Amino acid sequence: MARVVLRDELRRLTKLEGEEVRVEARNLRELIKALDERFPGAAALLTRPGTAVAIDGVIHNQPLAEALKPDSEVCFLPALRGG
Repeated sequence: MARVVLRDELRRLTKLEGEEVRVEARNLRELIKALDERFPGAAALLTRPGTAVAIDGVIHNQPLAEALKPDSEVCFLPALRGG
């Protein structure tokens, strides 16, 4: 199962105490769908414009079809805000 690292808003949405959750998925599209089924609203957070995804340490800007290995680590990186 892929390991999803929970950050900020996603951690608050899931209300989990840990920093990661395991998800069965063959690609990122399936992973987002599975997360949204378990945690309604997750897809909206994870597919916001500017959100990048790191899969096994490699950042992807358009990753929906990226294949996941059973032991992949997935981390969603929100767009940086500043001023």
